[in-house]
Amino acid sequence: MLKIALTGGIATGKSYVLQKLQARGVACIDADEIAHGVMAAGTEATTAIAERFDDVLAADGAVDRQKLGPIVFADPAARRDLEAIVHPAVYRSIEAALRAFERIGGTPLVVVDVPLLYETGRASDFTKVVATTCSPATQLARLQERGFTAEAAQQRLDAQLPAEEKARRADYVIRTDGSFEETNAQIDGVLAELLHLARSAD
Repeated sequence: MLKIALTGGIATGKSYVLQKLQARGVACIDADEIAHGVMAAGTEATTAIAERFDDVLAADGAVDRQKLGPIVFADPAARRDLEAIVHPAVYRSIEAALRAFERIGGTPLVVVDVPLLYETGRASDFTKVVATTCSPATQLARLQERGFTAEAAQQRLDAQLPAEEKARRADYVIRTDGSFEETNAQIDGVLAELLHLARSAD
């Protein structure tokens, strides 16, 4: 079973690509969804976050990302503290999910959406890496469409490696600047290559 990482900068189309891969029957793991679970009420990570940051819990006891985001993106030291709490828990969950797929069998490859793959130094955990990318101007425009101010959008870009640097390091690149049809054609091309690789590895 091939372990494929899907990475890329914020607002470069990772979620779109993951959704399309799922629609094509590919087994997928979403690290961001796992992170939401890690920061749910009552978890070890949520307790540690509440001890480190003041007033960042929602009424239900989960971490309120709307409160936490502005704090950690304005302060690199705070962001590193958060990542030191969250990332190990997220990777433990990813590893457990991958083991489950291996035990069940019948899955030629699993795609794991890991936005901060290179930042966390975990690229070597995976057989191949696929990166989504687009221009920084497109990223900023997409973030502002999501409701971020120009300053908040730029802070989020500055907190990550540039999308083009991630693309340079990856084995496969999907550009999302163009039409949906162009992006879909790239997804199909990459998936065909990965399935061929998986068959060759058997």
